[in-house]
Amino acid sequence: MTEQTTAPTTRTDTLVEGYLAAWNATDPAARRAAVEAAFTPDARYVDPLADVTGAEALDRLIAGVQQQFAGMTFRPVGEPDAHHDVCRFRWGLGPADAEPLVIGFDVVTLAADGRIAAVHGFLDRVPTA
Repeated sequence: MTEQTTAPTTRTDTLVEGYLAAWNATDPAARRAAVEAAFTPDARYVDPLADVTGAEALDRLIAGVQQQFAGMTFRPVGEPDAHHDVCRFRWGLGPADAEPLVIGFDVVTLAADGRIAAVHGFLDRVPTA
């Protein structure tokens, strides 16, 4: 039988906080620093609307989402779950003081240095036109 390890809660919480900080940083320099802190240089991000690789492409993607959803922030929804080098968590995007308009579910794979190497995103709820 193989031993299964679980990422400590603080490590998982820190991972999700860093991930969301990158998505919430609206100053270009701060956003780029947050992306570089949370993700490996060659990280891949894929969801139903995007497929990008690398810190520069991810930074551009985040800037575009921020422009589309100006004034809204990402926040955790529920508790993250992690084991080995994988973490899954839900997030919401919307006004800070209201119900999220968008809710998603991400599964991330970590590199040996603890940064995110890959994100597989799913959209659970999106606003209709």
